[in-house]
Amino acid sequence: MKLEDVYPKLFNKLEDKDLELRHLLIVDENYEDYDSEEFEFDYKEYNYIVYIAEPIQEAIGIEKMEELLVKLNENSSFENFLASEIDLYALKSNLSTKELEDLILNQIEGILL
Repeated sequence: MKLEDVYPKLFNKLEDKDLELRHLLIVDENYEDYDSEEFEFDYKEYNYIVYIAEPIQEAIGIEKMEELLVKLNENSSFENFLASEIDLYALKSNLSTKELEDLILNQIEGILL
């Protein structure tokens, strides 16, 4: 099933309807990285790094990004949650990458009118 079919409210707000998941949302496993100091989150406290990409940020606006941040912070699926920026989060969860992507996109879909 196409993303546009699953998240119609979000895709209605996006200018480019041909975007793929990797253009909208990045969920990466966090691990100990000895070479980089950028975006360094303790891998023992936060096992995932999430970035909400610019197409979503531009489509939903700052108020909805703030609402998303609150909803994710309150979500019981996360043992730890830290927003270092409005679009960059560190979290600890037992969910898989795919489950996290679905959860976050469903939260975004849910806050849209």
